[in-house]
Amino acid sequence: MKTIRLLGTIGVGLLIGGQAALAQEAPFGGDEDVAYAEALWSALQEANLVGEGRTMSAPYTGQHPHGAILDTIDGEVTVDGTTGPVIVKRNYGGEGASKETVWNAPDDYLGAVTVMFKREGYDPDNSDWFWVKYLPSGELDSNPAGVPLAGRVAKGMDQGCIACHAGAPGGDMVFGHDRIQ
Repeated sequence: MKTIRLLGTIGVGLLIGGQAALAQEAPFGGDEDVAYAEALWSALQEANLVGEGRTMSAPYTGQHPHGAILDTIDGEVTVDGTTGPVIVKRNYGGEGASKETVWNAPDDYLGAVTVMFKREGYDPDNSDWFWVKYLPSGELDSNPAGVPLAGRVAKGMDQGCIACHAGAPGGDMVFGHDRIQ
């Protein structure tokens, strides 16, 4: 018997005759999560939180895994009839990235957009946050195994969105403030 752990999937497989039987589906990145993430991106565009003409906040020094320079803005959006708080973190990096260069030319340094959207009743164990990581174009990013980073990202794993944010003060999984409960 051999235990297998796939990135993006929590599962234990038994190798019998060369076939693996996964005990559980991935907690994120499925068709429903991808569709919801696409609807969320549209709502973020309508609110001018992402895309061309987006509202900017003051860039600040970031840290791994998000980026060397960050810009975070929060608000409220409606997705598929659910209105909730949203936190949008724009992750900047690359040669020459600084607070000043990002402020003056953000698109030149934008590497990813990470989002937390609170969906009432979605994941009570983790404050009902829907997690997603987009490329600058709005396309979903994926982990090294090709699983889209949308939904309950890395739920039950030692690393990832939920594992990291579980350590945020205030019990709301949000670093930097306790405004969103």
